[in-house]
Amino acid sequence: MKKFFEPVATAWVAIVTHKLRSSLTVLGVVIGVAAVIALMSIGKGAEASIVRSIENLGSNLLFVRPGFSFQTSGVRGAVGSASTLTLEDAAAIASEVPYISVVAPFQSTSLQVIAGSQNMRSQLTGITPDYQQALNLQVVEGDFISDYDYQRAIRVAVIGPNVRTTLFGEDDAVGQTLRMGNAIVRVIGVIQSKGASMLGSTDDAILVPLTALQQIAARPLTSRGEHVVSNIVVSVNSKENTSLVMDEITSLLRYRHQTADGAEADFSITSTQELISTMSQAIGTMTMLLGAIAAISLLVGGIGVMNIMLVSVVERTREIGIRKALGAREPDIWGQFLIEATLLTLTGGIIGVLAGWGVSTAFSQLGTLSTVVSADIVVLAVSVSVGVGLFFGFYPAWQASRLDPIVALRHE
Repeated sequence: MKKFFEPVATAWVAIVTHKLRSSLTVLGVVIGVAAVIALMSIGKGAEASIVRSIENLGSNLLFVRPGFSFQTSGVRGAVGSASTLTLEDAAAIASEVPYISVVAPFQSTSLQVIAGSQNMRSQLTGITPDYQQALNLQVVEGDFISDYDYQRAIRVAVIGPNVRTTLFGEDDAVGQTLRMGNAIVRVIGVIQSKGASMLGSTDDAILVPLTALQQIAARPLTSRGEHVVSNIVVSVNSKENTSLVMDEITSLLRYRHQTADGAEADFSITSTQELISTMSQAIGTMTMLLGAIAAISLLVGGIGVMNIMLVSVVERTREIGIRKALGAREPDIWGQFLIEATLLTLTGGIIGVLAGWGVSTAFSQLGTLSTVVSADIVVLAVSVSVGVGLFFGFYPAWQASRLDPIVALRHE
């Protein structure tokens, strides 16, 4: 044990003897490690936030969307902008595809909404009653759209919390009326805030029966007289059946749309699992990029460690000569300086972790960004800081061990 602790003690004494120089050296490592922790925690927080927003939509969901884009006068629209899905497609999926819990088609449009002296541009979404179960929406005031409302195309609306605040402030929204063009819609409920998702934010939405929307904002029909919808949400009863249901829906819609074998389908199907996987990979890559950028400052700190260690070797040349004359071997000298470099970077790494953790917590507390400091980030940052000490401390330690004792004793 003495052989182990003696070099450590010697290295620690050398560090403490030059407090200011050692502190400045440690500071470079602290900044590097803190930057790695803070930036990677921001990336992890962004990933967790996006995954949470997708999961909040509901479990085991499939999103069926138009696959082609419209083209007018040579100008091509965005993918999914064509009208290739219909209300009748949704009914066929519900009746013919097994292992399905809920099918919820919907159609969205943007309209100017007026309530008293207030007005706003909002997303008007025509839905079926199953939309609530499919997207796991909770009503905090009033009621949701019922089968009775849907079947009779009653002009009622359920609004998001942002719409409620903008149009009605602190007043009770339930029972109030909204004007959309020439149509008057009565508010019957307010849904709980869920934030943004791939389907937009329900916080800013106005939900009405799909049958009512078809009257308020005339929706086009297909050549076969079917009612166009913009998306179909399908809830699968079990995660294990997701792939099977996707294949069944694909086969059914290709048949209904008379898509030839080998031709591109005019729709696309995405599952929540695929969305989470894709987003996690993308954010993970961005997180690693942020970590790599922050690691540059850690590299600069490592160069500072090497510089200080080289200065230390020069200052302690006579001490090295005396130790060698008394029988110290090259590994003893080499080990002493390498341990000193490692102690500097390890201390900087620990302080840097605490500083980075504090910065990440501050961001979260202020609500500026969502951050997550995971164990793998901490282990990575400390390991890299120690690795920097070993790497950049190696050359000065090797140089010290190679000094000729006679030349070192003559050094002034």
